Amino acid sequence: MAIRQFSKSNFLNGVKFNRFNQFAIFSVEYLTVAGGAGGGSYGGGGGGGGLRSGTLSNIAAGFGYTVTVGGGGTGGTGAGGGTVGSNSVFSTITSNGGGAGGTYNVGGGNGGTGGGGGMADSGSTVNGGTGNTPTVSPSQGNNGGNGVVAGDRSGGGGGGGGSSGGIGGNGATKFAGNGGAGTSSSISGSSVTYSGGGGGGADSRTAGSTAGSGGTGGGGAGLTTNGAATAGTVNTGGGGGGSGYSTSFGTGGNGGSGIVILSYPIAFTITIGAGLTGTTTTVGSNKVTTFTAGTGTVTFA
Repeated sequence: MAIRQFSKSNFLNGVKFNRFNQFAIFSVEYLTVAGGAGGGSYGGGGGGGGLRSGTLSNIAAGFGYTVTVGGGGTGGTGAGGGTVGSNSVFSTITSNGGGAGGTYNVGGGNGGTGGGGGMADSGSTVNGGTGNTPTVSPSQGNNGGNGVVAGDRSGGGGGGGGSSGGIGGNGATKFAGNGGAGTSSSISGSSVTYSGGGGGGADSRTAGSTAGSGGTGGGGAGLTTNGAATAGTVNTGGGGGGSGYSTSFGTGGNGGSGIVILSYPIAFTITIGAGLTGTTTTVGSNKVTTFTAGTGTVTFA
């Protein structure tokens, strides 16, 4: 965009310029969803990726801004816990990866949302992880559910962007915790839910055991057997489900990768740097660029 000098106003054709009339200043609406965490191989669902949305003002044409799309964590194997999801970034905004799903007598990890606590023997409580870690306002996610609060051998659900993960062992039927619900956004032009927590796993040797369902927004379901639990959905930041046990330990579901979406005035054009995968569409009076993988720098003109 050509920038010409003018003297009595800091606006030209509806676009704001800095005080020295050197470059255009405008606002960008953003959605940053981090990668969901992997579920534990013996219990806890992975936390959904931390979710932040809002508007950054004072974005300047011609300057570079970092964009990173966080990858999902890996599900645990051999009675191991899952791994944390990776952070997503736009400029000064960071959404933190979901907290890892716990395993036998191991609590869920902390993160943008908390991972579900793993399984344990009857009478034990295995704590879910703490969401919104590190603390931001408004909150980027919720806590994971505790494993084995009553009954035995059932994991907690991973926390979601919209609600906490369910507790495990809640009743005589030994239900594992469901994954926490995600949060919806219409920044892309239609309502989509992101950052669902993974469901907890349960042990098939316990009569009546039932695995937890994945939270809306891409959370993967848990298992009662030693198979592979359901992975979180790609580009939603959904947490992976926790696995169970039959004749051996199962494999927790992998976390789903995150996403970054930017909405900005139609007068501007974005240049997407090497290392990023992104597409641009027009929604009303704005352009919307959706990044689904990678890290790099974007500029506006």
